Amino acid sequence: MFFLLLSLLIGCSKERTFEEFFHKEMEAKQEGYDKDVLNSYSLVHHEQNVVQKEDAIAIRRENNIQGEQIFITYFKKENGTWYWEQTRGAEWDTPHKWSAMNELPHIYSGAISDNNITEIYAGEEQAKIIDVEGNKRYWYAVSPFKDVEVKYVRKDGTEEIIESIDYEMLEELAK
Repeated sequence: MFFLLLSLLIGCSKERTFEEFFHKEMEAKQEGYDKDVLNSYSLVHHEQNVVQKEDAIAIRRENNIQGEQIFITYFKKENGTWYWEQTRGAEWDTPHKWSAMNELPHIYSGAISDNNITEIYAGEEQAKIIDVEGNKRYWYAVSPFKDVEVKYVRKDGTEEIIESIDYEMLEELAK
């Protein structure tokens, strides 16, 4: 009997994994949506201990009222609990646009669909490029600096500065 109670207590006190936390958070976020605009999502990539121990990033595709989008979110774990810190999103029809998280850590990211792009840099930091589906890819780079230049490198070695996102346009779309 003692061992049964002990195993039950250990099982109940088991800490949730990052993936369990993430899916539970996404389910909770979807509860408030009307069924006509209900979001569907899929976790494309996640990584823990990115900037420091006990943090994580998650990249998810989402179908919502605005169509298909892709998001990157930064999480921190404090006292055994995960916290959703910052999120940025992108759309596939703007392959050369990017955004950056305004708070530390500065995570630069964007969607690309040009297979000739082989490398992307945010300042001196080389981005990770994640294959999503077909020619759809998503990139992100963590930089200690705000307002760095973002560039991509093509297969032929040519480099090009990527235009930053138009924040005024984003504000207009949000209205």
